[in-house]
Amino acid sequence: MDQEPSSRERMVAGAADMLRRRGLNATSVRELAKHSGTPLGSTYHYFPGGKTQLVTEAVRFADELTARTLNRRLADGPAAGLRGIVDMWRQVVIDSDFQAGCPVLAVAVEEQSESEDDPRRAAADAFTNWSEVLATSLREHGATDEAARQTATLIVASIEGCVAICRAQRSTEALDQVTEALESVIGAVVTP
Repeated sequence: MDQEPSSRERMVAGAADMLRRRGLNATSVRELAKHSGTPLGSTYHYFPGGKTQLVTEAVRFADELTARTLNRRLADGPAAGLRGIVDMWRQVVIDSDFQAGCPVLAVAVEEQSESEDDPRRAAADAFTNWSEVLATSLREHGATDEAARQTATLIVASIEGCVAICRAQRSTEALDQVTEALESVIGAVVTP
C-alpha cells in the first residue's frame, strides 16, 4: 500500500514542478505553498531556510528522480538508458503542453546571489550525478574512461538543451534527432 506523501514531500515536489514551468526567479514561496496545497506557515516550518532551502531540496528531488529513471533503464545498457531518459523528458514536455522543462536547468541558468548559492550548487551536483551514472554504464559496456566521460557529458548537455528547444518549438522532433545522433555516439564508444 502506497503512503500518502507528507506536506513536506508535496511542497518539494510542487516546488520542482513550479521551477520547471516558471523558473527560479519567477517563483515565490507564497506561490509554492499554494501550488502544493499547503499553508504558507508550513513552508517556513519545514524549510526555515526559506525559498533557498526549498528550491535546493526541489533540485535534489529532481536529481534523484532522474537518476532513478536512468539507473532503471541503464540495466539494459547505455542506449536503453538514453531512450529511457529521452522518453521521460518527452512525456514531461507533452504532458505540460510544452510549458515545463527541467527544474535543474531552470535553477542552473538563473542569476542567484552568492549568499543563496545552494540551489545552483545542487544543480551542478545533479548534472555531475547524471553524467557519472551514464559514464559508469558506458565503461561497463567497454568505453574507455575518457570516452565514457565525454559521451556522458554530451548526452546530458544534449538532452537538457533539447528539452529547451522542444519547449520553444512546441515539438518533440528535436528529441528524435538528438536521440538518433547520440545512439550513434554510444555505438561508437562501447563494445558490441
